[in-house]
Amino acid sequence: MKKTINNGFEDSIGNTPLIRINSLSDETGCEILGKAEFMNPGGSVKDRAALYIIKDAEKEGRLKPGGIVIEGTAGNTGIGLTHICNARGYKSVIVIPETQSKEKIETLRTLGAEVILVPAVPYADPGNYVRVSERLANETPNSVWANQFDNLSNRNAHFETTGPEIWEDTAGSVDVWVASLGTGGTFAGTGMYLKSKNQNVQCIVADPFGSGIYSYVKSGKISIEGSSITEGIGQGRITKNMEGMPADDAIRIDDKECIRILNLVLKKDGLFMGGSVGINLAASYQVAKQLGKGHTIVTVLCDSGSKYQSKIYNPEFLKSKGLL
Repeated sequence: MKKTINNGFEDSIGNTPLIRINSLSDETGCEILGKAEFMNPGGSVKDRAALYIIKDAEKEGRLKPGGIVIEGTAGNTGIGLTHICNARGYKSVIVIPETQSKEKIETLRTLGAEVILVPAVPYADPGNYVRVSERLANETPNSVWANQFDNLSNRNAHFETTGPEIWEDTAGSVDVWVASLGTGGTFAGTGMYLKSKNQNVQCIVADPFGSGIYSYVKSGKISIEGSSITEGIGQGRITKNMEGMPADDAIRIDDKECIRILNLVLKKDGLFMGGSVGINLAASYQVAKQLGKGHTIVTVLCDSGSKYQSKIYNPEFLKSKGLL
């Protein structure tokens, strides 16, 4: 039997399996497949972008030995960056909205990141976590700003790894790519690769309420309606990673449907998933019902539910939001 030995943390990123979501696939007659990104060593899809951001900064000479990586993040990119910083001898400073789950914040601290909590305010506000991280990077010697939202290393990571893996594992049979957007890197990079292999692959945005991407795809204008308890997805602007993305359609999912799907796949499939996965799977389920039987739909299982036990798996929190 062949035994694979990975060379450290970074060599263990990627090549995650596709998991058939049996409950949803059996009900719809479609193959609904989830890319198991929670199996990356840092626990999320963001490990891919974090690795490319750091390696590209090194190649360009911007990140030097003993340097500091600074980023504004909802958590997972910061976790991935900090793991890689530890492995490569850098320090990390992570600016995160105080509304994010305590599990992600404590994980960052445990990993050794310097964590700066800021109020959750829109991007236009100078106190926004992304704007604060940029300002800190400009003020800090021997540092780089990861800039995941507008750094195309993010999108390229998925064009070069996630997309090819999906194409190979489905033997080119993928009909639809469905994913939510935060930075847009995962959706855009993967979609661009799949379109390069087959223009007929449909790329569909899964969007929570409180985000403007649904309206952008539908009308070409950003319009925000409602709000969502999900973290790390949704956006009120078009990032550099989203520019030129292949978005054929968009589906908007409310929190009640997100929670319903998360509980369904937990009880029926044994999958304990994070909030963005509920949006992704709910949208994939809707696509499957619209298209009818016989299609292969691929989405992303971004991270596990363990980072959200205090929120989306907490009955008291859900009750306070009218979602129990």
